[in-house]
Amino acid sequence: MKDLLFLAQRCPYPPNKGDKITTWNLLKYLSARYRVHLGTYIDDPHDWQYADVLRQQCQSVYLANLNPTYCKFKSLTGLLTGEALSVSFYRHSAMQAWVNNKLATGVERVFVYSSAMARYVLNTTGPVRIMDFADIDSDKWRQYAEVARWPMSWIYRREGSKLLQWERNIARKFDHSLFISEAEADDFRKLAPESAGKIAALSNGVDSNYFSPDRDYPNPYPLESPQLVFTGAMDYRPNIDAVVWFAREVLPLIRQHHSNAGFCIVGNRPAAEVQDLSSIPGVLVTGRVEDVRPYLAHAAAVVAPLRIARGIQNKVLEGMAMAKTVVCSPQGLEGITADVGQELLVAEGAAAFADSCQQVMAGLDLGQTARKRVLNDYDWDACLSKLAGLIEAQHHA
Repeated sequence: MKDLLFLAQRCPYPPNKGDKITTWNLLKYLSARYRVHLGTYIDDPHDWQYADVLRQQCQSVYLANLNPTYCKFKSLTGLLTGEALSVSFYRHSAMQAWVNNKLATGVERVFVYSSAMARYVLNTTGPVRIMDFADIDSDKWRQYAEVARWPMSWIYRREGSKLLQWERNIARKFDHSLFISEAEADDFRKLAPESAGKIAALSNGVDSNYFSPDRDYPNPYPLESPQLVFTGAMDYRPNIDAVVWFAREVLPLIRQHHSNAGFCIVGNRPAAEVQDLSSIPGVLVTGRVEDVRPYLAHAAAVVAPLRIARGIQNKVLEGMAMAKTVVCSPQGLEGITADVGQELLVAEGAAAFADSCQQVMAGLDLGQTARKRVLNDYDWDACLSKLAGLIEAQHHA
């Protein structure tokens, strides 16, 4: 087996949020084909207990502790250096030393997930370097700026601009840049035309055996009432925006016709404004759960009312895999191929979203066709099948 250096901004295990689900499946795929040397951060103390899981998967592992409070302070140096704050956030001299040591041993293949991690190999010459941007992170900051008030709107706008410069620099220097969908790749080609020939799509998948409806899951809901469920990391701004909007604008419209309808928000580290939603009749905020599948299995519908989004939403694919009817915004559908009206529902605006949810509670069930779509088009092995070929093609080019 050949050696490969894999850099990821967040510990891939456990795969309990979007980027960790992706990096865990990438890690499993690559470690079956290479001796993988993993460098990553742990930003949740709960994840240290899984260090041995990563060591069993890899040839070597370097885990750096990331203190979010300290790193936020450190990121402010970007205002002085002209660097994107989210790039300064991940500056770490010990990580750089570990990477340099691995490269000195002759590692010839490098796979980087998340643009912030590219700093450790940006000026390296020799190894093949593949960058997995996943989505256009700079554009999310631009979207944040559009809905934020000053001074945060200025900070977000600056971040979007500086991060786009950083992304373009990476794309110029790396051998190949990957995005989560053809639509995302096309958007970046327009933003970085100088690198258009080195940009491709590598889709997300879903573990359809794990997210299977054919198991007997215990009902986690406290009341026998139709539950609409949202899953995701609840300290992540687009998810916070989505659930706050749904709870305050959509759920009251639904409860006018279904007075016992509930909205269950399932995910780690709920922000204060998410926790505050518990005071709204029908809203349940769970915090961390060991297994999201029971919440999906016993839900009337899975909702993804995202108003800020890039790339493919794992929460949508997981709901479809569990044979649930998914109601999502147009932004939540980006990058996913599905037959609207036959495999899921798409709605925009509070009234339309409420109406779609009420259709599901009245008996509309698109779950089986949704799962069929996942089985046909979003199996992880099929999605990642071209990755090793791409790495080797670049290595021998």
